[in-house]
Amino acid sequence: MSAGRATAGTVVGRGFLARNLAPVAERHPETVILAAGVSLASTTAPREFAREAELLDETIDACRASGRRLLFFSTASTGMYGTCDGPGLEDAPAVPSTPYARHKLALEQRLRASGADHLVLRLSHVVGPGQPSHQLLPTLVRQLREGLVRVHLRATRDLIGVADVVTVVDRLLALDLRDTVVNVASGTAVPVAAVVDFLEERLGLVCRREFQDTGSGCTVGVDRLRRLVPEVALGFGPHYYRGVLDGYAASLALEHHRTER
Repeated sequence: MSAGRATAGTVVGRGFLARNLAPVAERHPETVILAAGVSLASTTAPREFAREAELLDETIDACRASGRRLLFFSTASTGMYGTCDGPGLEDAPAVPSTPYARHKLALEQRLRASGADHLVLRLSHVVGPGQPSHQLLPTLVRQLREGLVRVHLRATRDLIGVADVVTVVDRLLALDLRDTVVNVASGTAVPVAAVVDFLEERLGLVCRREFQDTGSGCTVGVDRLRRLVPEVALGFGPHYYRGVLDGYAASLALEHHRTER
């Protein structure tokens, strides 16, 4: 792999997800965790997609040479499952509706055709301290602080805390799964309007709302995840997102306190 991209280690990437997964990677040296690539679901730039495809090819070659398994993160976003009739399931035919989702599905197929041992995890919207500023939660918080939030009335999102993602990844890697796709999500489609309401109250802000009769959503099927990691059934549920948002709001308060010291 190119300079600056992990060779001896087991995590490829330096961003939000890679940093959180570093402790898990140490427990699974037989797996290379590819936690780098396009992180903005609205991206349409061919150069960004080509760069991620090149990185995947390099990582595939390195894994085949070393005999290690490759963990690839795909998407369980609305772009992947929004056209499904019912919950989006891993083995059902996916008809991606966005360039980003089409790109991720093509990379899944590229990895499968390579013959390398692999595990594909389709992530929903991961929430946690230090996530990229262009993602959903930082964007909503920024709009709240500016006093105007644009709310897409039909939009829903499946939110999952980054700490829970780390736990799930750790459990799944320990199962030694091969050539498998697993949705990593809470299984609950939360209206974005409800997310705005919760954050406004939790952060003590008052803002105007600009409603747009647009947006889309989907429910991510998590039956496979529940079978593989039964303990997630104890934590995920219709109100799980509130704890995720509460934790995120608390991290913002802590960050604000540190910057004012």
